[in-house]
Amino acid sequence: MSEEKNLPTSRVVRTAMLGRVVAGQAVRHVGTKVAVAGRSTEYRTAKMEKSQVQAAKAIIAGLGTMRGAAMKLGQMMALVDIGLFPEEIREDMQRAMSQLLHSAPTVSFGKMRTVIESDLGGRISKFFAEFDETPLAAASIGQVYRARTLDGRSVAVKVQYPGVDKAIRADLRNLSLVLKAGKAIAPNVDWSALSTELRERIEEELDYAVEAQNQRRVARLYRGHPFITVPEVLTELCTPHVLVTEFFEGRRYEEIRDRAAVAERNRVAEIVFRFHMGSLYLHRQFSPDPHPGNFLVGPDGRVAFLDFGVYKHLTQDEADRQCDLMRAVQTDSPEAIHAQLCRVGVIADADGVSPSDAYDFIQTLFWWASTPGDVALAPDAINEAVLVSINPASAHFDLARKQAMPADQAVVLRMMLMVVATLGQFNATGDWNNILREWLDGAAPNTELGRADAEFRGAAFSSAL
Repeated sequence: MSEEKNLPTSRVVRTAMLGRVVAGQAVRHVGTKVAVAGRSTEYRTAKMEKSQVQAAKAIIAGLGTMRGAAMKLGQMMALVDIGLFPEEIREDMQRAMSQLLHSAPTVSFGKMRTVIESDLGGRISKFFAEFDETPLAAASIGQVYRARTLDGRSVAVKVQYPGVDKAIRADLRNLSLVLKAGKAIAPNVDWSALSTELRERIEEELDYAVEAQNQRRVARLYRGHPFITVPEVLTELCTPHVLVTEFFEGRRYEEIRDRAAVAERNRVAEIVFRFHMGSLYLHRQFSPDPHPGNFLVGPDGRVAFLDFGVYKHLTQDEADRQCDLMRAVQTDSPEAIHAQLCRVGVIADADGVSPSDAYDFIQTLFWWASTPGDVALAPDAINEAVLVSINPASAHFDLARKQAMPADQAVVLRMMLMVVATLGQFNATGDWNNILREWLDGAAPNTELGRADAEFRGAAFSSAL
């Protein structure tokens, strides 16, 4: 983590910081256009790809020195772009993304101590027997420390940066500048819609009391699960700016991706899939932000899921629509898919989109779900799905842009694509189709994890009677 820098909170200073990032990219972008004029199509394409990579790296680096909304947008951009770059520069991009996902400039412990003691109402020693002043992690809104409670429990203490709420609101007012920076990478993305989602999510994330409530609910759902765990919340030590949970020792995503054997990567991938997708189909709730920095793999094989600052709950009707849509996807029937897309509002003009066009469009998004048997996912697993909406040359670009996708469907789709992108980074193989059918149609599980999960859910159901 880099050395401490003061956190500017005024709109003027934040605007200047964002402006430097955007201006730098504007110069690079214009310079590239001039340099490639008159060259062959292949040469221009190669130069523009290089320009986009340079823009992505510079924007990620620039936003990563800030906190709040700007860095959160940088994290989202990093995840959306997983697998979209040429193979020869993909490794460099992954390193830049990983750095952004897990680190940020640190704030001195003296300043963080003030937040802790002010919120808890007393000196740290009144609440903790031990407190390591070196942060374990520094992210967009706060830092995480390791401590031990007076009764001996090992805990993780997440503390919000002092003044970060003001900095975030300054960023939100200046979001148009960030959008200009984003257009250097993907000029056809609907950055306005992205900014709306960002505003809503960031405001929720500012209150750690909301996150504590979300995490308690999810922890109850998975308490005693054989391979999924959610650290318990110590409610008595939580405030709007301090969140204390049980400490979980585990390996990060990059270590699994880069060093784990194939069998372990597949196992972790299936667990990630079961947690995020299963929470949606079994419990009508899910994390809209399932990025790779939010889980750890423990020495006993359990996977701990972290960060519930934003957690989406669906109504029964919304959940039923999601189930019906996935069932239609799995029928492999153009007519069934077309009818369901019309029902959920994805297709606004039933006569303007044929069943075959609807089928092709859905296959671009959900091919991994509709294919029976083991399916291998590669790092570029979501390339075509993302390019549908950002590349005018895509066969489905017009269809994607003309349809008015309901908000709940858009959030679910984003979650699914981010999960699949993560599994692709693992080069994971799994029978995703059958796992989905376990939840949708009561199909028998065909993996060890599936059988263990079914046994857990059966026991939980019996105990609830």
